[in-house]
Amino acid sequence: MKISLMITCLADALYPDVGRATVRLLERLGHDVAFPEAQTCCGQMHVNTGYLRDALPLVRRYAEVFDGYEAIVVPSGSCTGSVRHQHAMVARRYGDEDLARRAEAAASRTYELSEFLTDVLGLQDVGAYYPHRVTYHPTCHSLRLLRAGDRPLRLLRHVAGLDLVELPDAEVCCGFGGTFAVKNADVSTAMLADKMRSVLATRAEVCTAGDSSCLMHIGGGLSRLNAGTRTVHLAEILASTRDDSGAPAREAMM
Repeated sequence: MKISLMITCLADALYPDVGRATVRLLERLGHDVAFPEAQTCCGQMHVNTGYLRDALPLVRRYAEVFDGYEAIVVPSGSCTGSVRHQHAMVARRYGDEDLARRAEAAASRTYELSEFLTDVLGLQDVGAYYPHRVTYHPTCHSLRLLRAGDRPLRLLRHVAGLDLVELPDAEVCCGFGGTFAVKNADVSTAMLADKMRSVLATRAEVCTAGDSSCLMHIGGGLSRLNAGTRTVHLAEILASTRDDSGAPAREAMM
């Protein structure tokens, strides 16, 4: 299978280890992974803030850059949701039906990481080892747009050494929401406080999720509390093995 990695802007700029972990995991499972260097932003930020015309070239770039790959793996429910639910809509908004069809074709081959592992590769046990107490936060886009369901949880339950603890009020938003956190800072902060309270109630060492954006928000708050709970992307946990189990969980980036 011809697989490519769509790194996402946030991972590329702030959390490159997430992309590396995704590649390391897929290669360990026996797959070659390409990284098209011409890739750019998926355009979600532009669409969500009303700049649809500015998103149009990004939709076109995505369809062109990832043409020919059988699977496009994305370590982000948010960006996968944008490709699936926004790209063709943006193209049609500006009368480009050919691009809309190409965007739909690319979207049909685009998978969030846990989807790809469970639905395409048919795996639940990926051979990971992670000896930590972990709780899982289902991000809004993966939960509501992609309907990822319990796919990430199934993968985590098969990680050797991992103590998975249920997160209270797991389906409640963490308060990030992209520009929502900037435009509605007080509300976002209150939502974050509720989420951190739930995370800390689990006494977990690590809070994981499939989106770096939510982990950045939650991790930033937890670091300010000096609570001792860290945020680690799902890809990094699934890529971990006994060979590197001595490495500490990654601290949230400030």
